[in-house]
Amino acid sequence: MSRKIELLAPGGDVEAIKAAIVAGANAVYCGLDMFNARNRASNLSFDELNGVLRLAHEHRCEVFLTLNVVILEHEVVSLVRLLNKLVNSGIDGIIVQDLGVFNIVKKHFPSLHIHASTQLTTHNEGQILFLQKIGATRVNLSRELNLGEIKQLTTVAHDHDVLTEVFVHGALCIAFSGQCYSSSVSVGNSGNRGRCSQACRDEYEVTAEGHRFPLNLKDNSAYYDLPQLVDAGVDSLKVEGRIKGAHYVYTVVDTWRKQINNFVESGKLLADDGNLHKVFNRSFTNSFLQGDLNKKMFTDNPRDNSVNYAVEKSDAISVVQIHDVKQELYTDKNALGAELAEKIKDLSIDKIALTLAFSAKLGAPLTINVTTGNTAFEVQSSSVLAAADEISITPETVEKRFRSFNNATFDLAPMDFSHFDAKLTVPFKELGDLKNQVAFILNGSRDVVKNVEVPALPKHPKVEDKPKLSLMIANAKDLHLADVTDADIYFKLPESLKKNCPKHIKLLQENPRLIPWFPAVLIGKDYLESVKILEEVKPKRIVTNNTGIAYKAFEMGIEWVAGPFLNTTNSHALLTLQEELNCAGAFISNEINRIQIRNISRPKNFKMFYSIYHPILMMTSRQCFFQQTVGCKKPAIEDGCMLKCEKATTITNVKGISFAVDKQKGGYPSIYNDEQFLNFDVINDFSDLFDEFFIDLTNIGAGSKEEQNKVELIKHFEALLAGDDDAKVALSHLVPVATNAQYKQGL
Repeated sequence: MSRKIELLAPGGDVEAIKAAIVAGANAVYCGLDMFNARNRASNLSFDELNGVLRLAHEHRCEVFLTLNVVILEHEVVSLVRLLNKLVNSGIDGIIVQDLGVFNIVKKHFPSLHIHASTQLTTHNEGQILFLQKIGATRVNLSRELNLGEIKQLTTVAHDHDVLTEVFVHGALCIAFSGQCYSSSVSVGNSGNRGRCSQACRDEYEVTAEGHRFPLNLKDNSAYYDLPQLVDAGVDSLKVEGRIKGAHYVYTVVDTWRKQINNFVESGKLLADDGNLHKVFNRSFTNSFLQGDLNKKMFTDNPRDNSVNYAVEKSDAISVVQIHDVKQELYTDKNALGAELAEKIKDLSIDKIALTLAFSAKLGAPLTINVTTGNTAFEVQSSSVLAAADEISITPETVEKRFRSFNNATFDLAPMDFSHFDAKLTVPFKELGDLKNQVAFILNGSRDVVKNVEVPALPKHPKVEDKPKLSLMIANAKDLHLADVTDADIYFKLPESLKKNCPKHIKLLQENPRLIPWFPAVLIGKDYLESVKILEEVKPKRIVTNNTGIAYKAFEMGIEWVAGPFLNTTNSHALLTLQEELNCAGAFISNEINRIQIRNISRPKNFKMFYSIYHPILMMTSRQCFFQQTVGCKKPAIEDGCMLKCEKATTITNVKGISFAVDKQKGGYPSIYNDEQFLNFDVINDFSDLFDEFFIDLTNIGAGSKEEQNKVELIKHFEALLAGDDDAKVALSHLVPVATNAQYKQGL
């Protein structure tokens, strides 16, 4: 086979990046101490990044920088300042979650390659087209996909000049990445800002099935799935682990490198994955890739399993045997560590020494001799030096112009003026030309991109004079609510739809007032059935939390609004949606607070929405939360589980806090906070900003399925928007367990 298979390694710090390079990684991904989704990693300074780029490129290894968090409005200036530096750094790509970054990069930094982060939850073909439209050159596919789904999406991606990458080793989140708010809700640390506290690894009160860690998955290992991944056409095999150390990175990447090389050369796989078990792991599973979502994917041990594995493999029973096995494991680990230390001992990311020697002689060009590392070159002015009548070029003048070369990449020695005669001159413009020539050559003979400024976006007026109320239902039993209100009524479609079933098409056709609301996750047939709803119903307007459906609506000319789970947190994200895909409006993320909302600028003729009452989603999973909690007789999730199952339960962590485990019929299992989101403050704060305030009247997330008086809720919410303060008291009685903590704490 001739196609390149990229092995993409994590680099949480400089030593881990060195380890990845010597282990044979084709590329590494790393983050700075800002704008990246692994705040717990050591991360790099910008000076270190420049050194890493130089070192990696010397070893034919690419470097991708993670900018994979949502961006707040006040951070745009800092982001642009960073992009101005990155565009001249030689970085091979940036990994992005925020939709606003796509807009800024596409307009102002088009030479930067954008990779769509796993945080964008990419799992259907429409999303590939959406991301390609806004500027992505590569997409990291969702970890929950199986090999058939990966192959189908990769085919679509390649047809549109987009590359795909798949995680093949490391930690698995039980939640869909980018759709997990558990850390944000429980302790105020958002996964969308790189501060995930891993609530899914927490200990809970023992469940009915006897588990203390009911959300804890084993680690991912596709070590023996390499042939199928190659057959699927995947371009990059990605190892997770930016919070892991150099020893871990070296061991995993070296093991994978040998497997890939052996397969390329012989078409066969190596049988031994023993070294993967000698570094941190929670045991391994490949069940997502195989499409076999079973109970064996879980483990009641969130800690390192390497010792347990060694003991079990050796059939050690006695204390002496176990001791000997442990000692052998530690010896092997130390040997790998020593091997790594020897290989990286001469690798350096130190700045490159740079010397500039200037020569100024009457009748000759002004000459600069540049020496850096093993490279030397000379540049000359186009004019010759002449005697100066008044103003001459002095060493001080030259030094002022050229001292900026003492930067993140170069360590500039004192400039040499030993051959610089006095009282001479050339046109001062040529000093600038000389500096540009030197910069061009030092930049790998690429033009240095000048700094750009991204102007503040204008604030356009609201579309609606006064904010309107809208509501959502998910059951035909609630259609009578249309008789008690003039509010817009959204109908929440499930994540799973029975193939060729006309139920929802018929419901929407018979009730044209209902506005279809599409969920965040739509995989395989469920995406295709959702597209069929658009094609058959041809609604005037939809709300979608799925970018694949957004793209299809754009293609069909259907007015669409971006739902709250698209995580819009800044003006440029809104602009991306409007300019690229003709979006009519968007919900602003419920994770941000009043200060973070305040300066968001709406595009022209663009509506802004905010949810003031809803169940607080913590996570959604393709796995089954009920297997480890209340139990299920089925050994694995079947096709009919989503359509038929209506189980609900609660789990309680060791701190005594309970969460509702629930699912819509036809939906993925989800976990909700015990409190409802109820926000009176935003109405007082931003009635002049939002066109519509939204309330969720579905029963999903209630755990007990206890229904509230929805007619009363509508009446009081309408009164609240009309300025009736008594409505707050009534609503507080109707919704006694509520919070707006996210609105107060923000991101």
